[in-house]
Amino acid sequence: MRLITVLTTFNPAEAQLVRSRLEAASIPAVVTHETSALSIEGYAMAAGGVKVQVAEDRAEDAKALLADRGEAGA
Repeated sequence: MRLITVLTTFNPAEAQLVRSRLEAASIPAVVTHETSALSIEGYAMAAGGVKVQVAEDRAEDAKALLADRGEAGA
Protein backbone atom coordinates (compact mmCIF):
# COMPACT_ATOMS: atom_id res chain seq x y z
CA MET A 1 0.00 0.00 0.00
CA ARG A 2 1.42 3.33 -1.06
CA LEU A 3 0.83 6.29 1.27
CA ILE A 4 0.14 9.78 -0.03
CA THR A 5 0.80 12.93 2.01
CA VAL A 6 -2.38 15.01 2.23
CA LEU A 7 -1.13 17.56 4.78
CA THR A 8 2.27 18.81 5.92
CA THR A 9 2.50 21.00 9.00
CA PHE A 10 5.07 21.96 11.61
CA ASN A 11 2.57 21.46 14.43
CA PRO A 12 2.11 17.86 15.67
CA ALA A 13 -1.19 18.76 17.37
CA GLU A 14 -2.62 20.05 14.08
CA ALA A 15 -1.53 16.85 12.34
CA GLN A 16 -3.29 14.72 14.96
CA LEU A 17 -6.45 16.83 14.69
CA VAL A 18 -6.52 16.37 10.90
CA ARG A 19 -5.89 12.63 11.31
CA SER A 20 -8.85 12.45 13.68
CA ARG A 21 -11.08 14.32 11.23
CA LEU A 22 -10.12 11.98 8.41
CA GLU A 23 -10.73 8.90 10.53
CA ALA A 24 -14.12 10.27 11.60
CA ALA A 25 -14.94 10.35 7.88
CA SER A 26 -13.85 6.67 7.59
CA ILE A 27 -10.54 7.53 5.92
CA PRO A 28 -7.71 5.75 7.77
CA ALA A 29 -4.73 8.07 8.23
CA VAL A 30 -1.29 8.04 9.84
CA VAL A 31 0.95 10.81 11.16
CA THR A 32 4.66 10.57 10.34
CA HIS A 33 7.71 12.48 11.62
CA GLU A 34 5.82 13.46 14.76
CA THR A 35 8.36 11.94 17.15
CA SER A 36 11.20 13.76 15.42
CA ALA A 37 9.32 17.05 15.68
CA LEU A 38 8.72 16.56 19.39
CA SER A 39 12.23 15.40 20.31
CA ILE A 40 14.23 18.49 19.34
CA GLU A 41 12.81 22.01 19.08
CA GLY A 42 12.92 23.22 15.51
CA TYR A 43 13.52 19.75 14.14
CA ALA A 44 10.10 19.59 12.47
CA MET A 45 11.25 22.23 10.01
CA ALA A 46 14.55 20.46 9.37
CA ALA A 47 12.75 17.14 8.85
CA GLY A 48 10.33 18.65 6.35
CA GLY A 49 7.39 18.86 8.70
CA VAL A 50 4.92 16.48 10.27
CA LYS A 51 2.95 14.63 7.61
CA VAL A 52 -0.58 13.22 7.53
CA GLN A 53 -0.77 10.35 5.06
CA VAL A 54 -3.52 8.14 3.67
CA ALA A 55 -3.65 5.17 1.32
CA GLU A 56 -3.29 6.14 -2.32
CA ASP A 57 -6.83 5.00 -3.16
CA ARG A 58 -8.28 7.34 -0.50
CA ALA A 59 -6.07 10.38 -1.20
CA GLU A 60 -8.55 12.23 -3.42
CA ASP A 61 -11.34 11.79 -0.85
CA ALA A 62 -9.04 13.02 1.92
CA LYS A 63 -7.87 16.04 -0.06
CA ALA A 64 -11.46 16.96 -0.91
CA LEU A 65 -12.49 16.73 2.75
CA LEU A 66 -9.56 18.87 3.85
CA ALA A 67 -10.15 21.41 1.08
CA ASP A 68 -13.78 21.79 2.21
CA ARG A 69 -12.48 22.65 5.67
CA GLY A 70 -9.65 24.88 4.43
CA GLU A 71 -6.94 22.49 5.68
CA ALA A 72 -5.38 21.25 2.47
CA GLY A 73 -1.64 21.70 2.31
CA ALA A 74 0.43 18.76 1.17
